[in-house]
Amino acid sequence: MTNRIAHGGGITAAARQYGGRPEEWLDLSTGINPHPVPLPDIPVAAWHRLPDQYLQERARVAAGRYYRSGDLLPLPVPGTQSVIQLLPRLVAGSRVAILSPTYGEYARAFTLAGLQVRQVSTIAELTAEDRLVVAVNPNNPDGRTLQIDQLRELHERLQRRGGILVVDEAFGDIEPAASMAPFAASMPNLVIFRSFGKFFGLAGLRLGFVIAESSIMTRFEDWLGPWAVSGPALSIAASLMESDTSAIRNRILQRHSALETVLRRSRLHVAGGTALFALVADDRAEGIYTHLCRHHILVRKFDYARNWLRFGLAPDEEADQRLAGVLEDYST
Repeated sequence: MTNRIAHGGGITAAARQYGGRPEEWLDLSTGINPHPVPLPDIPVAAWHRLPDQYLQERARVAAGRYYRSGDLLPLPVPGTQSVIQLLPRLVAGSRVAILSPTYGEYARAFTLAGLQVRQVSTIAELTAEDRLVVAVNPNNPDGRTLQIDQLRELHERLQRRGGILVVDEAFGDIEPAASMAPFAASMPNLVIFRSFGKFFGLAGLRLGFVIAESSIMTRFEDWLGPWAVSGPALSIAASLMESDTSAIRNRILQRHSALETVLRRSRLHVAGGTALFALVADDRAEGIYTHLCRHHILVRKFDYARNWLRFGLAPDEEADQRLAGVLEDYST
């Protein structure tokens, strides 16, 4: 049994160790929009009845337009974590490669299923024995981005030997032009995962989407079983994806710019990231992390890269100033 992975968002555990009430902490440990969007009206029937076909179809059509996936209507799932755990069923007994370092649950899911897992740093390290390849794009936590032509070429190589390419676009909403979704209909061995909660700030909704050719999506749907996604989640997703999201995007970019300003003024090296987080590389990372926790600010540290810290977006200027003051206090 592999050890469970420590993710961001552990405010309760941090408060128990360092003191304070969880609501007093500033949580910068996740890559989630710190401004949850206002919830649209939810029909009473969505709460009262099991999710019916109309809700499913409306959400899938809205997601298809939002992700620009053409004739492929994305499949709603109860968070992408739910389908990550199903991936081993697609390639039972095969060897898997993961472009790393990245989101740790991929390696854990394949390892628990008894598959041979290789973690590689570049596409050039892949071999003919790798039957499924995972690429998180843009990547978490360093923000590495693979170009569409690179991914299309990799898919062609895998398709020739019956392999599968999984592209996780959990942080892809800000840069839709970098998405593989518009090409998925012509790429039968491609599986795309999209997160809903990160961009919209509604991670607690536990909602994601799968984009793939119909036979693969049908397998996921069968494995998840009926009514996997709640009616209210489908209703919320459809309404928000049908709306103008430019203000959400602009607010995220403003918050990201403010975060980078704080970090650079604190003489911290921003080594990467996406619009929803910044990755800092600093040999003092352990000390900075502890100092922040003592002042009830939580960021993400990494057991495989002791000099890395990931900073999520602060919700407002007051939080920016709080972070800046604590970092300045550490430097003086």
